[in-house]
Amino acid sequence: MGHWLTDSLVKAIPQPSSGNRITYDDGPKAVKGFGVRVTAGGSRSFILNYRTRTGRERRYTIGQYPDWKTAAARTEAKELKKTIDQGIDPLAKIAADRAQKSISDLCKKFMEESKETNREGTADGYQGQIDNWILPILKSHTLVVDVEPEDIQSLHRKVSKDGGLYVANRVVALVSHMFNRAIVWNGSKRDKGWALINPTKGVERNPEQGRERYVDTKDELARLLKALKEHDDRQAVDIIKLTLLTGCRKSEALRARWDQFKFIDGEQGPEGTWTKLSHHTKQKKLHHTPLSAPALQLIGELRTAAEAKAKATDKEVSQWVFPGRVGGGEQPREGIKRPWQEIRTAAKISDVRIHDLRHSFASILASRGNSLQIIGKLLGHTNPLTTNRYAHVFVDPLREAANRVGDVVEGRPQAETSEER
Repeated sequence: MGHWLTDSLVKAIPQPSSGNRITYDDGPKAVKGFGVRVTAGGSRSFILNYRTRTGRERRYTIGQYPDWKTAAARTEAKELKKTIDQGIDPLAKIAADRAQKSISDLCKKFMEESKETNREGTADGYQGQIDNWILPILKSHTLVVDVEPEDIQSLHRKVSKDGGLYVANRVVALVSHMFNRAIVWNGSKRDKGWALINPTKGVERNPEQGRERYVDTKDELARLLKALKEHDDRQAVDIIKLTLLTGCRKSEALRARWDQFKFIDGEQGPEGTWTKLSHHTKQKKLHHTPLSAPALQLIGELRTAAEAKAKATDKEVSQWVFPGRVGGGEQPREGIKRPWQEIRTAAKISDVRIHDLRHSFASILASRGNSLQIIGKLLGHTNPLTTNRYAHVFVDPLREAANRVGDVVEGRPQAETSEER
């Protein structure tokens, strides 16, 4: 049943006892498929029935009366029919728009993946950058597809000003990583609405000077050892000592477990080795590293003390080498920020980070003439380029070797080597 629709007619159409009833536009100037739907509750909405190019029947709701007047709704129906004739499906476009993901969605999904694939410390670092910079500046409600390179450049400038040049580069690198993942997700048939391009491409980064801070073995190391000896937090001191003696990362020391250390030869490894589990190492691979005599002594003393404490309290030994003080040792210690601050202040090396102790371990090896291959093995590097940062430390041993050749050529007496003895 059809009528030439007017406001007065739309208002006068009786509501059905149940369901809904549609009255279509009719007459010489009527728009085919345009009508008004009246529900049993009295709601009146203008609609447009149409058929897509594939033959699928669809019904598009234009809007409710009286928010929409009949003439305006009819004009909108005419415009919709023009787009439909061009092969565009208005309902499909609405569905696609609703599927578009926001920056908040991107951050949430990325962190879900990150917690499964990265070390805990890495994931926590990502979350900090997201909370402190990415969400506040890019805005959580912004659609992923709407982010432009100009937005990323603005983000970079803001973080450079408020957080520092290095931090700004790391934040943009994280955003780039997130958008690369979003492009992959968008390729899934079941998960659309992510990104088609990476807006960080071409964004200018701040120039960086590689950090090469090592603990000076002539003076600074002596002050550090003295500060360690005098500090009250003995567990924190032992964590720092383990880092110094093995070149491990702070996170690896904090999450070290007793079953990773082998004190006797056996099927799982030779005597005096530390096997770091894959999800605790940066490269996600098992890393077997030999321990020096001082490192073995430290671990042995810690084990003896842990067993004595367990016996005195009638409890089992915690699985963690450095158990946390809360929760009865069921979780590892979370950090040593305050004691490390106090220790390095006492040692007058306030610019040294915990991670610099790892660099110091490598620099000592290099300065003693050990090859980059050996250094990389001990540090657990899988990429030789990572170890190459220590190549400059080889200057002194290389000069010493060159001087030996010079001594031979000039006929000067040679110091007896250990091989000659």
